Amino acid sequence: MTTLASTPAVRPANPNFSSGPCAKRPGWSLEALKAAPLGRSHRAKIGKTRLEQAIELTREILQVPADYRIGIVPASDTGAVEMALWSLLGERGVDMVAWESFGSGWVTDVVKQLTLTDVRIFDAAYGTLPDLSAVDFDRDVVFTWNGTTSGVRVPNGDFIPAARQGLTICDATSAAFAQRLDFAKLDVVTFSWQKVLGGEGAHGMLILSPRAVERLLSYKPAWPLPKIFRLTSGGKLIEGIFKGETINTPSMLCVEDYLDALKWAKSIGGLNALIARADANFAVLDRFTKQNGWLANLAVDPATRSNTSVCLSIVDPDVTALDADGQAAFAKAVAAALEKEGVAYDIGAYRDAPPGLRIWCGATVETSDLEALLPWLEWAFANQKSALKAAA
Repeated sequence: MTTLASTPAVRPANPNFSSGPCAKRPGWSLEALKAAPLGRSHRAKIGKTRLEQAIELTREILQVPADYRIGIVPASDTGAVEMALWSLLGERGVDMVAWESFGSGWVTDVVKQLTLTDVRIFDAAYGTLPDLSAVDFDRDVVFTWNGTTSGVRVPNGDFIPAARQGLTICDATSAAFAQRLDFAKLDVVTFSWQKVLGGEGAHGMLILSPRAVERLLSYKPAWPLPKIFRLTSGGKLIEGIFKGETINTPSMLCVEDYLDALKWAKSIGGLNALIARADANFAVLDRFTKQNGWLANLAVDPATRSNTSVCLSIVDPDVTALDADGQAAFAKAVAAALEKEGVAYDIGAYRDAPPGLRIWCGATVETSDLEALLPWLEWAFANQKSALKAAA
């Protein structure tokens, strides 16, 4: 294979394919933030109104049941998950389900930080799901809906029984707004603004079912809770958290940006439209991998393939014949070439994941940009393959 002499003619209009923070919505500009109440207290009426609006639009777009609480919390999705783990676990045994780095991180928190002893771990290699039928839902269960670093998701909530004794704690940060969450099966749902809606970082969303609220009111953990984790006071739920009275000071600029994204989502048709956009984007890459033998989806089972964080392996025989360092170097060189050309930013595999590429296909990405990216993927691969042969 010889080096390609010319680059493809068409470039993606937006080269931002990062898996977080993700591309802004189509047509976004700083003008969208002009109404942000900067220099004002978030506790003033104008600030609180914005925060309440963000909560209610979240409920509307995500189709969250009316009796579920929604709160804006600090420290992005990580803060929301940590708040749930430290506030709710310990009342009974817990099953930890992990198949990628973030899920594995929650295992570490529960085993090494909370030091719970009655913990069962169900894990799987990148590209596959654990045996979900072995999970005991009379225990508390912690899992990710969509593995951001593996591109493997649960296809639905059917594996969770409606009649369960334990709580289900679900990290849904790269699934929310692109995949249909079965809230009847979920007691805690967390996500951040920076994923499917392309919002800014540092703020997390915490959604609690009535069962989760009852646990908060009836169970007191054996360990002290930092102020930013406390959801109760005097044995009662701090209701203000779920009405826009945040635990710590939020960025009203970021809140305005999230509101803009939510309003855009509503204007295009809400959740159904967001899911359709992500599905269409995934279909572009799925067709490409099926037509080109050098690239494959990391997720083994098609039913578990993410429509947002699409993780791809380079399976060309000359590349797979390399050692692990060589395969990683090849994939990084492909991603670096595309970044240098300004056609795709931040598409390398996550640092803990197998070597390859990770291309975000969430709802804020335009299908036309993914289609324009495909010839560039071939160009970068061909050039790197030529260099590999020349060095042999």
